[in-house]
Amino acid sequence: MGAPLDLFAAASAEGAWTVSEVTRRARTVIEAGLPPLWVRGEVTGFKAWRSGHWYFSLRDKTAQIRCAMFRDDNRRLPGPPPEGTEVFAFARPSVYEAKGEFSLTVKELLSTEQGGLWKLAFEKAKAALQKDGLLDPARKRRLPPFPLRIAVVTSPDGAALRDIEAVITRRWPLAELILVAAKVQGEGAEASVCAALQVLGKGTLDVDVAIVGRGGGSAEDLWTFNSERVARAVAAVPCPVISAVGHETDVTLCDLVADLRAPTPSAAAEAATPDRVDVLAHVEHLAERLARGLSQRAQRTVDRLDRTGDRLTGAMQFRVEQSRALLTAHGARLDALSPLKILARGYAVARDEHGRVLKQVKQLPAGREFTLRVTDGEVDARVR
Repeated sequence: MGAPLDLFAAASAEGAWTVSEVTRRARTVIEAGLPPLWVRGEVTGFKAWRSGHWYFSLRDKTAQIRCAMFRDDNRRLPGPPPEGTEVFAFARPSVYEAKGEFSLTVKELLSTEQGGLWKLAFEKAKAALQKDGLLDPARKRRLPPFPLRIAVVTSPDGAALRDIEAVITRRWPLAELILVAAKVQGEGAEASVCAALQVLGKGTLDVDVAIVGRGGGSAEDLWTFNSERVARAVAAVPCPVISAVGHETDVTLCDLVADLRAPTPSAAAEAATPDRVDVLAHVEHLAERLARGLSQRAQRTVDRLDRTGDRLTGAMQFRVEQSRALLTAHGARLDALSPLKILARGYAVARDEHGRVLKQVKQLPAGREFTLRVTDGEVDARVR
């Protein structure tokens, strides 16, 4: 048999421990004996307090543990874990002295499904956007070929803005770059990006295309652009939008609702602008084609005018010949009817001083002067 139990061996100086002493001692022992560890379990009884702290339990088939995740830790997550979600929790074991409860203070929370809680929140928001038709390829708009005003929604201190400026300056310096500054990560980033997009929605900037994005980072850094609220703000912008968030392998909800997804901010700037070298070469090619076309058109016109001139000359010559022949025929007929022909046969015509023909004897009394027209001239005469 074992040694008899000493009922007072562990008693305090007063003979008994207070409840507070017991819970405090239990907390000290547990925190010293159990370092922070990963715990797997199913979320149940979740509550989010107004302070921002989360309280829930992790359970398996036979047991459960109370958990607390404070605001400074849970704000890095995309949202609360749904009821019944199986998670991995990195937590510090302790005792909540006020209630004497064993508990876990959770520092990290990951879903056991691939992608963790980030993936769950992403898919949930994506489904909502899909339901509202915001992911429909048919609603995507074409980018303007020659933009004059380009808005960029990003951090004024980030490398993304410098990359975009460098590309636009090199490719299409005619464009005016307008920065709509926004915080792109951390607390308040979601509201800041939405506010910047609402500025574009007012239409006062009169931009042709907008670029929304930032450089690469962790899933937590990029999560602002996986917010359903931000994605809906992108979809509401009246001009075409290019989303350029992170690196080539990163795909966000903003990428899905934007009119074009670019793998990087530099690629977005290239997609938004034509290359002035290519445009100049194209213009020169068009100028050559235009000059060649005008030359060919002018030559065809000259050839047509030459042919028309030849036909006109031929027609005029034919008309002149016709007129000459007709004139000759009329001349012959007129000559045949001419009084001179009659005179040539030996006749003469008497005319008074006014040129009137004297046809009767009574018009020629003695002493009257008159003119006698013969075939080769006139003769002055008097009646005797």
